[in-house]
Amino acid sequence: MDLSSSIICILLHSLVFVSLIYSNNSLKIKKPFVNQTFRSEDELYKLNESIAIRLKQLNKPAVKTILSPDGDIIDCVLTHQQPAFDHPLLKGQKPLGPPDIPKGNNQMDNFNESAQLWSLSGESCPDGTIPIRRITEQDLLRASSDSRFGRKFSIMGSNSHQHAIQYVQDGEFYGAQASLNVWNPHGETPDLFSLAQMWVMAGTFEKDLNTIEVGWQIDQRFYGDRRTRFFIFWTADAYRNSCYNLQCPGFVQTNKDIAFGAAISPISTYNGKQFKISLSVWKDVKTGNWWLRYGYKNVGYWPSSLFTNLKDVASKVHWGGEILNEQYPKASSIQMGSGHFPEEGWQKAAYFNNINVLNSKRDYWVQPTNLQNYADSPNCYNVKGGVSRNWGTFFYYGGPGRNKNCL
Repeated sequence: MDLSSSIICILLHSLVFVSLIYSNNSLKIKKPFVNQTFRSEDELYKLNESIAIRLKQLNKPAVKTILSPDGDIIDCVLTHQQPAFDHPLLKGQKPLGPPDIPKGNNQMDNFNESAQLWSLSGESCPDGTIPIRRITEQDLLRASSDSRFGRKFSIMGSNSHQHAIQYVQDGEFYGAQASLNVWNPHGETPDLFSLAQMWVMAGTFEKDLNTIEVGWQIDQRFYGDRRTRFFIFWTADAYRNSCYNLQCPGFVQTNKDIAFGAAISPISTYNGKQFKISLSVWKDVKTGNWWLRYGYKNVGYWPSSLFTNLKDVASKVHWGGEILNEQYPKASSIQMGSGHFPEEGWQKAAYFNNINVLNSKRDYWVQPTNLQNYADSPNCYNVKGGVSRNWGTFFYYGGPGRNKNCL
């Protein structure tokens, strides 16, 4: 990027972003801008240089680059050069071969399965590579600091994250799966955050929680837009050091067709056609690693060595929706799911179906028992479940947020 481009970038962001300086290979927070609309060429050069260094750290060399219709840049990176192998525990390793696939009541099919926008043009990454969504200068500038980039946002001491979920707990769970239809929820907020996902967990919240999370999300602060995107997330220390997608090294990707953080297309429409994604997370009986499957595609795995409490088995599993309400305790206008309550049902409310857990032998999917419903604010977002012959265990969830009964 030349100097004139740098000046334009600084002018655009000077009123809303803190000044960043590079120190010890990391961008740090300085004092906010005060009458510093114009900065010296030396300051601009240093800032531009620090961002360039950080982007080089975050983005791996590509053997092929694909431009997505939504403007995303997808880099095809050699599998042995992916971020996972920057982790101290994984250095020098190579991706493992495919795992044994559990059998049983999974009922996974390709009916109205959503794809990823970047791949709809027919472009693909070559064998021996994986697709990685490129991190840009604008992505870094949206973050309050480099240490917060790619991490889950929370407001300490509040109930800002609100949920509508089904869950099982106090057991031994070796995997979870479900199909969930895909929506694009809205909200009157500058930084929209709304998602649907599975949580596979062990440990104690706010202390030593280990969790694997996978689903679809809108996170305007992270991605810079309001597109619905496929994501993963994991933590081994109760969210203190953890990241979305591949921002923190750890997850080993083996699939060349799925890009984390890429936009999903098509999505469901109210009273219209429904589109879904089918996800499975399970502990491989041979290696003990936690594998991720998207439809019929193995995507990759979290090595068991990354975890403490999830090293052996999960103690609870959640399925459902979540929003971030930065105005809590005031009600939010952010939609969860389709933005409609569970009672509206098919083609109107968001759903999870074919909900299963893995048996103790880790070879067969079964319907969970003792499922419970939970909603932080049922007048804003709720959940309602059941069991049917065609859908297995299922539930509808979500809501509009602020309404006459939710203030």
